[in-house]
Amino acid sequence: MDEHFYIQRFEEAVNMLSGKEFDDAGLQLSVDPILESVALKIYKPQWSSTPESPMDAPGRIFFSVWVNQKSVSEGKLYYNIHALKLRNLKGYKIPARSFAEDFRNRFTEDQDNWENVSVQYGPLTLMEGWIDLRPDHIQNDLCALARKFLSLSPVIDEVLSTYRLKP
Repeated sequence: MDEHFYIQRFEEAVNMLSGKEFDDAGLQLSVDPILESVALKIYKPQWSSTPESPMDAPGRIFFSVWVNQKSVSEGKLYYNIHALKLRNLKGYKIPARSFAEDFRNRFTEDQDNWENVSVQYGPLTLMEGWIDLRPDHIQNDLCALARKFLSLSPVIDEVLSTYRLKP
């Protein structure tokens, strides 16, 4: 896999997206090489146990789109939403599987808009799917997935709010 090529294309996609839309929603975007993959991650700092360092926090929720050698050979661009160690989020009491179940119940309303998606995972992966990897169109495909997540992100906020501790 040509990591430089994919990092460049992922960064181009981020630059194509409307920063205002994502800023208004409180979402941040990053492109990072991680575990022999290139990934676009979209997240809110308040969806983490350490808002000042959300992507390193032990507890966090984020959307990810990635490629690696395996996905390139399969001709697939993978995406998912992770919910890691949510019990570590300050100000919330989230039983282990409840958040995943509640999110998935809400996600079923939008599931048909996501290609090749499944929710048949443990509580750490809320959903996962893939689209065809088209290197010559990857920026547009990344933008389309990011915009879908932008529309879906309020569901995460709504489900999280049900677990907020009362002051």
